[in-house]
Amino acid sequence: MKNRSQKKFPLLWLLIFVASAALGAVAADAVNPVLRPPKGAQVALVVFEDLQCPQCRRVAPILEQAAKTYKIPLVRHDFPLPLHNWSYQAAVMARYFDATSKTLGNEFRDYIFSNQLEINPQNLRGYAEKFATEHKVGLPFLIDPQGKFAAEVNADRDIGKEVKIDHTPTVYVVSSRHPEKPYVEMKEINQLYALIDAMMKE
Repeated sequence: MKNRSQKKFPLLWLLIFVASAALGAVAADAVNPVLRPPKGAQVALVVFEDLQCPQCRRVAPILEQAAKTYKIPLVRHDFPLPLHNWSYQAAVMARYFDATSKTLGNEFRDYIFSNQLEINPQNLRGYAEKFATEHKVGLPFLIDPQGKFAAEVNADRDIGKEVKIDHTPTVYVVSSRHPEKPYVEMKEINQLYALIDAMMKE
């Protein structure tokens, strides 16, 4: 009996190890892809923002500077809140400029932030026209006749709801270096650099 028990235990430990590894893989797979770095990056910043949100306006340049400092991607998602009366339309416009290039779309988002205090539902179109003219891009009378860009904004908002976002900006530092903790939410802006440092460590 003694010899049998000794033979069984290594097998038992092997089974436990395999089961733990499988559960770890399942947990990693369960992470929403939005909370993973884009292809080719090990660490990234992910933000869900509302173009009418004052705090988003304040945080945006800090995130951009951090991304440049660490040479990591900044992935921006539109999350217009229902309480704001022009942020959804501004997000649709940003998607229109994204269609030319993602860089141009993000420049438009920054342009909107820089003029946020003066923008209202009545003059938003005028600001978009000015931006388009300055960047030599046409702006049609109907920006989204097929609803394609609105669908993209809606898809981003749905992803945000899936990961339980309820405020803007919501900022994550995401990493492929820590399978056990692939992302962490930034609660305070002064935490940002420390969080990036921690997630960049092997």
